[in-house]
Amino acid sequence: MNSPPDPSDPTPALPLKRAHMRRLREIYRSAGWPCADMLEVELLAAGLLERCVGGQGHETLRLTDAGIHALAKSHAGNQNARDPHESLVKRVADQLGREGRLAWRGLMLRVPLPSAPFEGSSELAVDASQTVLEPSLTGDSLSTGGVAKAGQNHTWCMAMPDVFSIRRSSVEAYLEPVVHEIKVSRADLLGDLRKPAKRAAYLAMAGAVWYMLGEDAKGRPIAKPEEVPPECGVLQMEHGSLVVARSAPRRAVERLPFHVWMALAQAGPHMRPEGDEQAIL
Repeated sequence: MNSPPDPSDPTPALPLKRAHMRRLREIYRSAGWPCADMLEVELLAAGLLERCVGGQGHETLRLTDAGIHALAKSHAGNQNARDPHESLVKRVADQLGREGRLAWRGLMLRVPLPSAPFEGSSELAVDASQTVLEPSLTGDSLSTGGVAKAGQNHTWCMAMPDVFSIRRSSVEAYLEPVVHEIKVSRADLLGDLRKPAKRAAYLAMAGAVWYMLGEDAKGRPIAKPEEVPPECGVLQMEHGSLVVARSAPRRAVERLPFHVWMALAQAGPHMRPEGDEQAIL
């Protein structure tokens, strides 16, 4: 077992990055088998990990008290940063449920987009086989279940909307899939608006796309409706209520592709708290 770092050591403290915290989490959740890379060397030198030798001479790693403290501090920081966003995501999903819709949070869907407009773009997670000869899932192809003219080059992208919802209906053509993207930071919104491929993926998987804009520290909306592209609707917070600032253009979606149904079934819809039915009255 290695000894703790010497306080008099002139080596500067390690600036912890996401990769360091991710490795600490992985080791904490596992049996501690070492990867023997420089990331572990840095964590060992910083006193966040320690080496342990088993009875048969094999070596494992485990977190020191300092490592557990650093991991807890990182988790608290991440939780505080996400709480306003997650709170608004839940509120939108709850409201959609009260309106009679089925909503999913944090859904991940593979969406094929025409590759030509986004060549060289790294703004979306792209499948390993980036360009394939398959139908594109945009416009009319989504409304016909993914059936489109074959032979069109497209790129597979991972679309991860904050909230995806459909109507409760036994008629597939009446489902009206909708995407809600939640933004509580102006910087996050502006960064998102510079990603046309991400927006195109949302428009490809739904009949309407909404941006839900939170409030800044002074209680003002983080952006004006005209700052959001016209192909998307805008919801804003006003005095604690969700208000439509601009309606979202809608188009008919006759049916959802099979892979979308599979993703919805695997994820499971968002469930409202018990007793929330009273909010309808």
